[in-house]
Amino acid sequence: MLHRIVITGAPASGKTLFFERLKNDRDFSGFIFFEELARQLLEENPDYRNNWPLLHRVIYKKQVEREDKSAGQSFVSDRGTIDAFAFHPETVTDVNTTIDKEYSRYTDIILLESSARLGGAFYKKDKIRLESISDTIFIEEKLLSVWSDHPNFHIIKAQSSIEQKYSEFYQYIKSIISKSKI
Repeated sequence: MLHRIVITGAPASGKTLFFERLKNDRDFSGFIFFEELARQLLEENPDYRNNWPLLHRVIYKKQVEREDKSAGQSFVSDRGTIDAFAFHPETVTDVNTTIDKEYSRYTDIILLESSARLGGAFYKKDKIRLESISDTIFIEEKLLSVWSDHPNFHIIKAQSSIEQKYSEFYQYIKSIISKSKI
């Protein structure tokens, strides 16, 4: 079975860490891994912060291009096309698509809750992650609103132990893969 899995979530949810661990897991050696585009583009050109509509159109276009190039191969993506719609809702119109069309691109969606849900002791900013705790929770709610109607949507709750959260995530993603082998 072809798997097109999206890992999504607000800042400080564990997306990048979990993504990197999966990339190095031999059970996922047949998968293509698509790194998050927003972080990459913002590191390359911080001026995108002054033009959110352009940033999200570029993200959408690049995400579609790389997914289309992987036709016939399973992949795990750190964010999917629909994430752009949560951050900049006008993107769905700007790129002439629909939510349902974008849902069909993916077999499974895993939203990781942000450590912002646990408070300041667990939420840390960095040079790209500039959002406050309340802004992060707002972003998470927006992501939830755009992804939650996907037929294979699942949430991994925030936990004080990143290792326990990863264990739950890993068990869930392995169950997705195992189902297709039956």
